[in-house]
Amino acid sequence: MNSIVILGNGAFPTEPYPLFLLDQAEGVVCCDGAIEKWLEHDASARPLAIVGDLDSVPAQFKEQFASVLVPVTEQEHNDQTKALAWVLENHPEVSEIVFLGATGLREDHTIGNLGLLMDYPRQFNLGERKLSMVSDFGTAFVVTDSSDLHLGEGRRISLFSADNSLRVCSEGLEWPLDEVVFDAWWKATLNRTSAPIVSLHFNHPSTLLVMVD
Repeated sequence: MNSIVILGNGAFPTEPYPLFLLDQAEGVVCCDGAIEKWLEHDASARPLAIVGDLDSVPAQFKEQFASVLVPVTEQEHNDQTKALAWVLENHPEVSEIVFLGATGLREDHTIGNLGLLMDYPRQFNLGERKLSMVSDFGTAFVVTDSSDLHLGEGRRISLFSADNSLRVCSEGLEWPLDEVVFDAWWKATLNRTSAPIVSLHFNHPSTLLVMVD
């Protein structure tokens, strides 16, 4: 299995691109009560697993999907992280993981899940696997060293880092990052691509969250 969607219990996607990713996924892992939203969208939905403390899974679905329930009661990690850990353990061959339904509804969950996306390269041995978080409003992903991003010209882009020692020189952005100190969230937001390829040159390996729409 090359690609897996992890479906969160946030805002269920309605736009064509994230729905395409969901409908064409080779496998879908639901975070707790997200199974209910998926079944409303597709009554024939069959998850690889339903992962979490299962407190928001209706009783009828617990019975219907008993064979794929994965109860994880520890509270050190949220359901998104538990689902990712399950995927990496049970499908180590996966090359691409897309998070859907990870944002929206609650701002604190949105910020937390995006922060976790930035932390996963440190938390897990991801190797060459691609992780992204897609919503109706854009796509987020992480780069951990100097990279060329083939994004297309004229796209809105924001970049975030929790590493205030990171310096990034850029090409292909309307406002270059060369003088940016990442000591506040807003420092590299609301930019725009000015070329088809954005080149980022890190002064040392680190984590940079990229959000584009």
